[in-house]
Amino acid sequence: MNRRPGAASAQVAVQLVGVGEQRDHDEVVVEEPLLIRLAWPGGSQAVSVTMRTPGADGELALGFLFGEGILPADAVVTGVQVEQQGAQGDSVTVSLAAAPDPALTATERNFYMTSSCGICGKAALEAVRTRSAYSLAADSLTVSAATLQKLPAQLMERQAVFANTGSIHAAALFDADGVRGAVMEDVGRHNALDKLTGLAYAESRLPFSTCGIVVSGRASFELVQKACMAGSPMLAAVGAPSSLAVELAWEAGMTLVGFVRADRFNVYAVPSRVIQD
Repeated sequence: MNRRPGAASAQVAVQLVGVGEQRDHDEVVVEEPLLIRLAWPGGSQAVSVTMRTPGADGELALGFLFGEGILPADAVVTGVQVEQQGAQGDSVTVSLAAAPDPALTATERNFYMTSSCGICGKAALEAVRTRSAYSLAADSLTVSAATLQKLPAQLMERQAVFANTGSIHAAALFDADGVRGAVMEDVGRHNALDKLTGLAYAESRLPFSTCGIVVSGRASFELVQKACMAGSPMLAAVGAPSSLAVELAWEAGMTLVGFVRADRFNVYAVPSRVIQD
């Protein structure tokens, strides 16, 4: 394997069968562990290990800690230090001005996340029904059907790593005019959304009260939860939602759209924000 330290993709040897063009290398997305740690005057604690694609590691840590309810919106973050350790796995330390609430950093909250599912390993459903500090029900965001149908193409146009590898997820904000701002990519769909939220957290741009979130994969319960925690009133997914995602969207007052295509989509919860053309 040939890759630069911190790069999102790598070249690997490959044998092509059944095609005319002969190549001996292909570009694949990088997947490596990242340790997320909290630190404060007089103490520190390892919180989680996630398998992720390198890049925006600081934003990933901030978004994860915020989305889990461990890092309150009013927390004073004094530093975010990223340490690249190669094969040993990289780490991010988020430093706080004061010690966090012990109840939020209890050891039973620590869990290992794979790139496909950040919710795996949590002991009970109630542990992930984190309540958002933001109310979505009264949010006035509305989006036309035509705008929603354009989102997948707009997202794809700006997925630089996907263009080279074909195997990475993305998350971005959108409003009535379509995709806006940064498009964050990661091998894990929940990591891509954490990177998006963490970027906004670092820039004091939360909540996402005037924007929806579009994701390239399916709409899992965890993505709805993270969108809710970030204060977004709408989640649009290229793939399908799960039953629990639909349930939580209705509970939170979030519009949930799935199977978004250029000519169609399904609205699974709170359809009032979607304007029919």
